[in-house]
Amino acid sequence: MMVGDRALASLDFQEASKNYNMALQSAQEGTMTGDDFKLRPKMMVPTINLAKCLRELARYKEAEDILTKYIKDAKDPPIDTRLHARVLSTLAELYQAQSKYDAAAKLHKQAVSMVRGGTPNLELAGSIAGYAETLRKSGDLPQAELHHREALAIRTRAVEEKSCTELELAVSYTQLGCTLAGMHKHNEAYQQHHRALGLRYRYLDFSHGLVSESMNYCAESLCALGKGVEGIPLALHAVEIRKTIFGTTHPAYAHALSILASCYQSVGRSFDARDCLEKCLEICEVAFQRNHANIIPNLMNYGNVLRSTGDLKKARTVYQRAIAIHQLNFKEGQQASRLEKCRAEVDKLKAESERRDSCSSGGHSSVEDLSSLRIHPEPHVSDSMGTPVIVFTDIGRDVDDEMALVLLSALRRKHLLDPKAVIATLSPVRDRANLARGSLDVLGMADVLLASGALEGLSRTSRFIRQFIQDQVKVLKTVASLLHAMYSRRPTLTSLSDLAVLIKDHEELFISKVKEVVVMGGLLPIDSHDKLVPDTAYNNNCDMEAARFVYESCQELCVPTVTLSRWTAYGCPMRPELLDELARTEHMVATNIRKKSKESIDQLWKKVVLPPDDPGREKLPSRCDAKWFYKTFIGKELPAELPTSVWNDVEKLNMYDPLAVLMCVSSYRSTHFRCTEKVVNEVSHLVVGVCEQENGIRNRKALFDEYSALFLYAMQASLYEPKININYNSNFVDEVTSKRSALVNRAA
Repeated sequence: MMVGDRALASLDFQEASKNYNMALQSAQEGTMTGDDFKLRPKMMVPTINLAKCLRELARYKEAEDILTKYIKDAKDPPIDTRLHARVLSTLAELYQAQSKYDAAAKLHKQAVSMVRGGTPNLELAGSIAGYAETLRKSGDLPQAELHHREALAIRTRAVEEKSCTELELAVSYTQLGCTLAGMHKHNEAYQQHHRALGLRYRYLDFSHGLVSESMNYCAESLCALGKGVEGIPLALHAVEIRKTIFGTTHPAYAHALSILASCYQSVGRSFDARDCLEKCLEICEVAFQRNHANIIPNLMNYGNVLRSTGDLKKARTVYQRAIAIHQLNFKEGQQASRLEKCRAEVDKLKAESERRDSCSSGGHSSVEDLSSLRIHPEPHVSDSMGTPVIVFTDIGRDVDDEMALVLLSALRRKHLLDPKAVIATLSPVRDRANLARGSLDVLGMADVLLASGALEGLSRTSRFIRQFIQDQVKVLKTVASLLHAMYSRRPTLTSLSDLAVLIKDHEELFISKVKEVVVMGGLLPIDSHDKLVPDTAYNNNCDMEAARFVYESCQELCVPTVTLSRWTAYGCPMRPELLDELARTEHMVATNIRKKSKESIDQLWKKVVLPPDDPGREKLPSRCDAKWFYKTFIGKELPAELPTSVWNDVEKLNMYDPLAVLMCVSSYRSTHFRCTEKVVNEVSHLVVGVCEQENGIRNRKALFDEYSALFLYAMQASLYEPKININYNSNFVDEVTSKRSALVNRAA
């Protein structure tokens, strides 16, 4: 039975039900008589737990048979009153799951009355909370709030008396939060859910189902408060956790998809929301009995999303079905406001459809075409006061491209940078765009425009820039790096090529809107030339003609440039241990980066040991050989016998693009970097890292500590500290932040 209890605690209902069944069968085969078995209190605990598991698995008939048989056979009065009350509550929860609210409320009242006498304890709190949940589901929210607050008070006293852990409070926080959300008290609801999330993270594994529950509800509350961007990282992690625990056919997974859809819809990502809701409804139609009340909120969300995509006819049909299901499940007056809203939406959609039909003009929107790349088609309105930037990235070639987006997220939260757009470059650009979209979403930048460069040329990208950029901006040019290409072994177009096309096609736009171009690359010795001339750095070498054109154009058009060389990256490498520390946050970006780093470094090693003229080296410069690799990443002389894998020996990883991101912030630029100036046409151009001896780093440790703390902050903030003003001080977050910072300092 203990095995079943452990499985139940981890929400593995299939395994738990199997073990409880085995325990009961073993007992029945023993020496107890039938009546002894039915009435023996200690054997009723696995019976109740088995019924709970069957309920979660939607095996309602089996669960009901087990519980009703016990109630029928029980003596009057029951041998164990509290145990009998638990049976009644469990059966009530089963009825509630099937939308049988009157029957559930009747049983809950009986259970509460049976345990009400004597000193309030957790049994009473559970019975009261169960009754409150039925009231909430049936629409009596004021009474539900009253009972949930009573249950919370009892649990709080139990914690103070040390008769249970703080984790018990998370149940009440969650249930009260859901009730307050139903009453449109979203700020208070968020406070309750955030408290529950903090406690569950403290006491449970990050991948626990209850952690995902709190993530879900925090995301939902943030969405209702107009902070859907902050909710998306939590919702994405909840989806991933529930997918792992429950699989892709369970209602818990469907619920996570529904909340993610609401968050996407709140930031104008209607087609992403539609995809999530269609999958959600597909699961619910199979998992629940036909016309189950739990489907109604998902149908309402789906109707709203369909309207946003322009499918008014289907949206109206969806709302009409929601009305029909409501009438099958609720009495007159129950959940009345929801029914009124559905009817109002049907009327609005009818009128809107008639207006559209009567209109003979108007073209077809191309928004759906853009959705295939998960491009956010609406202007990004940010409350950030930071420097506006556009980022060109070939994300997927190297983990430092993704680390640059992590850093961008942190600087955005600190109001130091305001990313207006991220443009994915380098074939296969569609895959890179989708990868970038996922990273932006889970880092709290779901509202940042994503566009593609290389796939369709810069004409469309230029239109985006003209639409979205109102002030002068810096163009942050992230570059292809030296590690393995995740998707393509033979890139056909470099990111500098995209910038060159932009300048050629829209020179006036470039001059008027671009304040500065920051490039991670390299130049020939500036003292030996009158102008800036690109060297054989990898990103230049991929398309030297484009690189020369970009630098020549910037100098002729008097647009300042900032160039960071490889010597700068070599001057402040990241230690692999930092990846382990970041992965401890269990943020999906951090865990993915750690995994991909090993793969990338081993792939690079396989390239550098090839002969200089081997096509397998791609565009890797001839100077990048095995000796260079050992000096750059391991800090040792090349051994006589070359290893197959080098990851365990790596001491340094170069953060090319994150340093370029930091250079876009004037305070970091002046604090951490030494710039060499080159004046051309009376315009100052800056170079950081003119040679190995002068790498442009002022203080290596200070810079490492700076970007390490920013990486950590970005991961934590997107999971635990959504940017919202509430009257709630989370000591938990401060404690975790302090602990993580200490770990980072030790890694440095």
